[in-house]
Amino acid sequence: MTSTVPRGGSEMAPAGSELSGGGRGSRSGLAAVLDLPAELVRGMAKSAATTPGRLSLIVVGLVVLSLLTGLVGTLSMQQRDDSVDALVEHREPLAAAAQEVYRSLSDADATAATAFLMPGTDSAALRERYAADIAKAGAALAKAASDSAGNPEAAEQIDVISRQLPVYTGLIASAKANDRQGYPVGAAYLREASELLRSTILPAAEDLYRINADRLAEEQDDATSFPWFIALMLVGLIAALAYVQVYLKRRTNRVFNVGLLVSSGAVALLVLWTVVALVVQGVFVGSGRDETEQADRLVGARIAALQARADETLTLVARGGGEEYEEGFAEHFQRFAGLDGSGGLLRQAVEEADSGTTLRAATDHAADWLKAHDRVRELDGNGEHQQAVLLAIDEKDPNSPATAFNLVDSELATAIDSARTAFAEDTSAGANALTLLAPAYALLSIIAALGATLGIRERLREYR
Repeated sequence: MTSTVPRGGSEMAPAGSELSGGGRGSRSGLAAVLDLPAELVRGMAKSAATTPGRLSLIVVGLVVLSLLTGLVGTLSMQQRDDSVDALVEHREPLAAAAQEVYRSLSDADATAATAFLMPGTDSAALRERYAADIAKAGAALAKAASDSAGNPEAAEQIDVISRQLPVYTGLIASAKANDRQGYPVGAAYLREASELLRSTILPAAEDLYRINADRLAEEQDDATSFPWFIALMLVGLIAALAYVQVYLKRRTNRVFNVGLLVSSGAVALLVLWTVVALVVQGVFVGSGRDETEQADRLVGARIAALQARADETLTLVARGGGEEYEEGFAEHFQRFAGLDGSGGLLRQAVEEADSGTTLRAATDHAADWLKAHDRVRELDGNGEHQQAVLLAIDEKDPNSPATAFNLVDSELATAIDSARTAFAEDTSAGANALTLLAPAYALLSIIAALGATLGIRERLREYR
């Protein structure tokens, strides 16, 4: 009887044998991948058991450490250089813009009050000065707003000023229109405008300035902070090079290794360069910070003087009912220049100035202003209101408050510009000290890596 068993049936594999074999192969491959780190460690340990193996591991470590130090140092020094440049090109101008908002609005308030006292139509010069102040405040506010997106507190102050400034200018326009027609309500509009400015707009402007001033100070601190991380890497690299040279001396009885000496020299040069550059940069940036602090005092003194001038004129606008404005004058003038014109913020600025000639002249003018103010108050108190007004606003009379105030304001403006210029020069000099340090890290770290490679390579050749 013929068999029905297929030919070659005895060679057929059991069902599923290929699948199971493939599964074992997959598990074996995954296990091999997971075992790679352990194999690498075992291989390194085995290699380290021999002197050539240890030298190979040493050179790899030195090269990696050298290049890593170079990379971190290059990025760190470039970032530091960029930060110092940003102080001059970005942060300080924004702080100055916030200052300008406050100063321009304060000057606009004083100018509007002075113009209101002018008999008849106010002078073209005062109109132009008021319009220029409002325009400068608007431009400075727009500049400050360009950097407020990431700072909700600054954005809030800018929003307050932006919403209330048109209200203020509208009240001033109403005051002028009513005054031209001889309506007494014009004085009420002027006082309402000044109150809005002082109670809402100027506090917001002051907060905006403080926010920007604090950010400037923080960035100056960051620009002069000690680079701890890169310092630790440099110390680690120096220690590693020293250890390797001692190790080779003990193993080979050779005192010098040219390659490692070159590597050590490159790192030593890098350390010396870093120390000198950072010290020079710190000195210049610190000097620039002193100038910003001086400018801050001068701006505070100038704003206090502007507020005192506004109070002085508003006292006369009130026609016998301006006691609160006279008290405001006394408060602001005392903050500006003390009780007699030689104290306050002005005196602090004189004491901190490198050359106090200009500011001492401002002190003399402040004393003259106080004397002229007393004469105006005496005339007004004796019922000679018109004579008091004429004296208060006469810019040609050398003994008038207007003349003394203008001289004070001019001296302070010159001193502020000088402080800002000195800040820019000093801080730029600090940035220049770091100009080549970032590429030096890249170049010298490569030299250090090559020196270590060539130096140990010579020792490895002895084992072949």
